[in-house]
Amino acid sequence: MKPLFFSLLLAFFALTATAQVVSVAYAPPSHSAILGTTFVDWDSLAAKTTAAGQVRSVFDNPTPTLEKLEVHITTLNPGMESHPPHHHPWEEMLLIKEGDVEVSINGQKHHAGPGALIFFASNDPHNLKNVGDKPVTYYVMVFATDLVHTTPDKSAAEQAVPGKLASSVIDCNSLPVTATPTGSRVSVVSSPTLTFSALESHITTLNPGQSTAAAMVDPGDEFVIIKSGTVEVTVNGVSAWMKEGSVLYWAPNDKRTIRNLGTTPATYHVIKVLSAKSPK
Repeated sequence: MKPLFFSLLLAFFALTATAQVVSVAYAPPSHSAILGTTFVDWDSLAAKTTAAGQVRSVFDNPTPTLEKLEVHITTLNPGMESHPPHHHPWEEMLLIKEGDVEVSINGQKHHAGPGALIFFASNDPHNLKNVGDKPVTYYVMVFATDLVHTTPDKSAAEQAVPGKLASSVIDCNSLPVTATPTGSRVSVVSSPTLTFSALESHITTLNPGQSTAAAMVDPGDEFVIIKSGTVEVTVNGVSAWMKEGSVLYWAPNDKRTIRNLGTTPATYHVIKVLSAKSPK
């Protein structure tokens, strides 16, 4: 009887744990206007108080190639969680701005600190908790392609599709740095996923007075976070000064140039998604 009892007990706990994971349904973007290249200064983002800390809304729009680009910035007070463990068909990325968190993915716990990039693959249960003694702030990015409507209703870990990026916590500070003529570059990730043709991320540092190549173009949807310094960003001939914490969205094939205006190095983190609808 004892083996049977313990088997039933384990099954009960497994079912209980499964029941605690919430399934989140897809919601269309709250704004219907197609998002074009947009600059957002950190100081322009109004902080709304929540039960766990604060939230700053950035984007929730379709783009020329995406069903939805939703970006917000969350601040969690010490000991608080983002939400109960949940899963959803779209894939999500987090970039830790400041503080230390414990990330739960498929029931496994991981540590992530400032600069870490977190990728949640389709339908993998996840959440995170502030395990430090100070508030944690992180960027949340959802690039929703049309594949969110057809991806299987089981976790990416269960599907285990070869060649597709699994849920990951990437310590960007530990990655190799490659010197360039204008500063340096860190390659963070480059891989297809269950809902993206390709996910690519890198970190660029420009030395004082240096700039990228002029009028660069790229077919991807790109979200950029200014990590340090002050830069001038020019897109299709329109320029804006941007400082640490500020963000921008680059629409596919818009011409862009970034120049470091300061006396110290300027660093920015780029997250790019390609889909079947990206320009060829």
